[in-house]
Amino acid sequence: METSLRYATNSRSLKILAKEKFPVNSKTRLQLHGELDTGAGVPSYLCAMIRHLFPKASTSLGVGLHYDKREKLRCLVRGKKKFPVVTDEFVTFNIKGRCDFDQDFVQVCLFRFTSVIYAS
Repeated sequence: METSLRYATNSRSLKILAKEKFPVNSKTRLQLHGELDTGAGVPSYLCAMIRHLFPKASTSLGVGLHYDKREKLRCLVRGKKKFPVVTDEFVTFNIKGRCDFDQDFVQVCLFRFTSVIYAS
């Protein structure tokens, strides 16, 4: 289990984050993560997601549910695609995206990210 601590200056409370990944098969895993607000004594959010890796395409896809104490229940879809910049794949160009939907499947927000990764 991965855990971390964060101090939020706006709420002046310590938050404990935890994440666990359970293998379903060699390319699929169930990922659970959440955050506990120690000031309020309740979870800030809980998330369950199924993530699948497509190794030949250097792509991953995830779908899941996210419960937030403010926005309630949301559905989310995530994707990631890696493009090698050089043939040995030490430098890659990554594209990540996420789309969130509310309970009525109305799009709440759309995120897009790009990055260049150098792995030595």
